[in-house]
Amino acid sequence: MWGRIYAIFIARNREFYRDSAGLIWNLIMPVMMIAAFAFIFDGQQQALFKIGVIGAPAADSPLANFLVKPQINVISVVDERAAIEGAIQKVERHQLDLLIEAQSPPRYWLNPQASQASILEELLLAQYRLALHPTGIPTANPNSPITALPRRQLADGLALSYADWALPGVLAMNVMFSSLWGVGWVVVRYRKNGVLRRLKATPLRPMEFLIAQVLSRLIVVLGASALVYAGAYFLLDPPMRGSYLALIALYAAGALCMISLGLTVAARLKTEELADGLLNLLSWPMLLLSGVWFSMEGASTAAQAMSRVMPLTYLVDGARAVMIDGAGLLDVLPRIALLLGLSLVLMGLAARLFRWE
Repeated sequence: MWGRIYAIFIARNREFYRDSAGLIWNLIMPVMMIAAFAFIFDGQQQALFKIGVIGAPAADSPLANFLVKPQINVISVVDERAAIEGAIQKVERHQLDLLIEAQSPPRYWLNPQASQASILEELLLAQYRLALHPTGIPTANPNSPITALPRRQLADGLALSYADWALPGVLAMNVMFSSLWGVGWVVVRYRKNGVLRRLKATPLRPMEFLIAQVLSRLIVVLGASALVYAGAYFLLDPPMRGSYLALIALYAAGALCMISLGLTVAARLKTEELADGLLNLLSWPMLLLSGVWFSMEGASTAAQAMSRVMPLTYLVDGARAVMIDGAGLLDVLPRIALLLGLSLVLMGLAARLFRWE
């Protein structure tokens, strides 16, 4: 028995290192991932909290001393009604941990369902209590310019849980992984085991083969996403304030875009190892930079610029607009058109690059 296991073990190892493309890619991939992480996070310590600040706090005030902490990333908010309303909305959606208006006494908004908000609130109030009562005794301090504690405001009564905010991104992530690997990896396996060579002898044209792959995978992806959504609906009761038609159209466009991307990657590859590496290289940056798990608010300018060129960003943002903001089909139509246009470009590229062998 051990002899047979050893023979298969040796054969598999030889198959791996004789596939030069797969071998090189497996060595390069970890280095590229490390470089990508260094680029995304700038190699510096990341702030734990993101706080929007309206106006500038007075120098040496308790608010200035509170905001100067290295764990806090301060994001300036323009003192205009639209900008303030937008910032309050970000607090509701866990994109900002706290919003503070720098006046005397300050006013702050928080989402009571955000765990980090309660920590920040305690730290902020402790800073002001120290200024009011430096000896720790609750008596009036005649020398202190601080007369009252900051005023608390809830984020407009529409606070979301983190699960509500993350669910549209999780559904989009499921669409991405299922689409990329569902066609990219499978087409390479077809090429490797000779299925494509046999299909080449038939009247089937490359575009017909690719369209069949797209339609088959699209049904699977939408069906799986519907099951995931149904499970989340019964377990989490997420908000759904927009149109189901808009949501379905958006996820269908996103799935088409991801499937086309997977086909483009697999158009000429011959080994699963190389295809797996390339698909990982495409999917992980999208997973990190498209706002699936955390907001890109306060991220570096380069990271935000990269986020805007990734198709998953438009799928995640559109799904959140439908489920949380109540957007309709017309509201998300530009994002759908963008994803469909990108799908057409990628499908044309995949058809041009495709080889049966």
